[in-house]
Amino acid sequence: MKETLVFTFGILLTIIPLLGVPEQWRQYTVVGMGFLLIIIGYLLRRKLYLERIDKGNGDRGEDSFMETTESLFE
Repeated sequence: MKETLVFTFGILLTIIPLLGVPEQWRQYTVVGMGFLLIIIGYLLRRKLYLERIDKGNGDRGEDSFMETTESLFE
């Protein structure tokens, strides 16, 4: 659904200048669609990140550090 919205907004942003829409409406429309594309893009990236760190058993996490019991600095 979100991917379809990005595609649709992209098409609309491409054809809006050709439709003869009044300048002020065009500005508001382009800014509004740009804002929505930013939000949708963020949500899509967040979804991919959460899927990447999902361990499959309901836990999320990355192995970004290792715990050690040995003294590293003597």
